[in-house]
Amino acid sequence: MGATPIHAARRYQSRPGRCAVVVNDLAALCGPTEGVVELPHRLLWRPDRHVDLGQEWALSSLYEIVLTEAVRTDELCAWLDGPTLVRVWSDLYLPRGVRRAWEERHPVLRQAVAAA
Repeated sequence: MGATPIHAARRYQSRPGRCAVVVNDLAALCGPTEGVVELPHRLLWRPDRHVDLGQEWALSSLYEIVLTEAVRTDELCAWLDGPTLVRVWSDLYLPRGVRRAWEERHPVLRQAVAAA
């Protein structure tokens, strides 16, 4: 199934003590692409957790938060969109472990950085 995390991600950390979580198939990422969404408190620790996906900086912020804070693939699948991830990948500020784990599993992301 496309939502199973890869084992190689275990050697990469999103932050100390937390392994990066990566889906096997970018097509499994079917999150929202427009409108205003509210992230769960577990992912975003502030009173106002609303994100306007129509604002590019806010969309990038949501992707950075989810990629760094997710501990299960269902969180990735719920909040990220595969084609959008490829589009914004080169602009995201991510921990080194997260970037490496995702680019190792999905070379198209590495190619997106090279093309930018």
